[in-house]
Amino acid sequence: ELEDQLTAKSKTLDELKQSLASNGSAEQSPEAQSLRIAELCEMKDSIVNQVTQLKASMESILEQWRAYDEIYAEVSLMTTRYVYCIDQCKPSGEEVSLEALKKQVQTLQ
Repeated sequence: ELEDQLTAKSKTLDELKQSLASNGSAEQSPEAQSLRIAELCEMKDSIVNQVTQLKASMESILEQWRAYDEIYAEVSLMTTRYVYCIDQCKPSGEEVSLEALKKQVQTLQ
C-alpha cells in the first residue's frame, strides 16, 4: 500500500514539475520555481527513506512475532503434557498402596 501511494505521489510530483516547466507561472520567477522543485524533490527523497526504514522495521517486528508464535505453541504443548501427566499421577483414593504406585509407574513408562 505504501509503495503504491509513494508511486502515485511520485507521478504527481513529476506532473507538477512538467507543468511548472512548460507553463512558467507568472507569479513566480524561474529561480523560485527551481527552488520549489528542488524542495519537493528533497521531500520526496525523505519520504522514500522513511518508507524504506518503516519496511525494515516492520519486517523485524513480523519476524519477532513469528518467533513468539512458535515459542508460545511449544510452551502451550508442554503445559498441556504436564497437566496431563499430573492428572495421571494423582492417586485415586486417600490411601495408595505400593502396588498401585508401581502399576501407575509401569503405565506411565
